[in-house]
Amino acid sequence: MFIAPPAVTAEVYARIPAELWKAGRREGILEGPVFDADGNLYVVNVPHGQIFRITPQRVVELVLEYDGEPNGLKLDQQGRLFIADHRQGLLKLDPASGRLDTVLARGQYEPFRGLNDLCFNRAGDLFFTDQGESDLRRPDGRLWVLRADGRLELLLDAVPSPNGLVVTPDDRFLYLAVTRANAVWRVPLRRAGGVGRVGAWIQLSGGVGPDGLTLDAHNRLYVAHAGMGSVWVFDERGRPALEVCSPEGNLVTNVVLGGPDERSLYITLADTHTVLKADLKRAGLGR
Repeated sequence: MFIAPPAVTAEVYARIPAELWKAGRREGILEGPVFDADGNLYVVNVPHGQIFRITPQRVVELVLEYDGEPNGLKLDQQGRLFIADHRQGLLKLDPASGRLDTVLARGQYEPFRGLNDLCFNRAGDLFFTDQGESDLRRPDGRLWVLRADGRLELLLDAVPSPNGLVVTPDDRFLYLAVTRANAVWRVPLRRAGGVGRVGAWIQLSGGVGPDGLTLDAHNRLYVAHAGMGSVWVFDERGRPALEVCSPEGNLVTNVVLGGPDERSLYITLADTHTVLKADLKRAGLGR
């Protein structure tokens, strides 16, 4: 057991205006934060197919609304937005033209179960989770990788709710949020393909479970703990280093580093349609 780490409270960075936010019978979910090279922050409203852009001046713009359920977002080296869509599969958006294309609508021999999140490694391979409705009763979630040369490879099956994921800078390991097991797994990546022995790296408690993940340059892992109302920061050995608390709401869904030298943490909060911000240097995590 570890003692509780220091705690800081994030501040509100931006809210999605009510006139842009679509809800209705299915309440919206704010997710998928990612920055482009110009400092614009993109986020999504999952069940209503909305993608927003928050400018550095904190102006919120609706980029696209389509018939889908976007969850995870990542930018490739060409500035294209890749989308893990729960209903439509793996998509690609050109933010400049607004063109939306399907990259993959199904797995190798069957439809996807419901994509959730995604990340690139240095080689341009795209890893993504196929969460569906998996849980401890039905652990049938999957982890895929779309290689830079176009090959699709299934890396893991029988996962109880694979969610956020991030690859270490040396491409040796992938950290995987397994929400319904309330754990973060460490997945060794083999150079020739496939994975090594998979193990639980962090075991959480309470809340709903880990959602979005990100890593900083010091291999500190940032874990959005949905239902707990906070982001947990773990050092390179898996020891708790900091808790970043929400000033409002509990459903923290995802995290991204941004700002000068990526010294700020940005957090999506589903239940208030809000993006939070925490200054990591002020919190004692100087770079």
